[in-house]
Amino acid sequence: MNESQRAYEAKRAAKAGMSLEKWLQSKAREKENATAAKQPPAPPKPPGFFGRLLERAHKPLKS
Repeated sequence: MNESQRAYEAKRAAKAGMSLEKWLQSKAREKENATAAKQPPAPPKPPGFFGRLLERAHKPLKS
């Protein structure tokens, strides 16, 4: 981080009432949380026992 960026972040930290180090740590945590939220959702689970029973109950009977 160059001097101008450091000065800018120091002003923002002072405005928030934090030290520069705490401010930078909080920004890093926010960035991690944002990247964690962008991960693709887990694939859906296959239906369980009762889900399979309900599926079979909704199908017509074979004759």
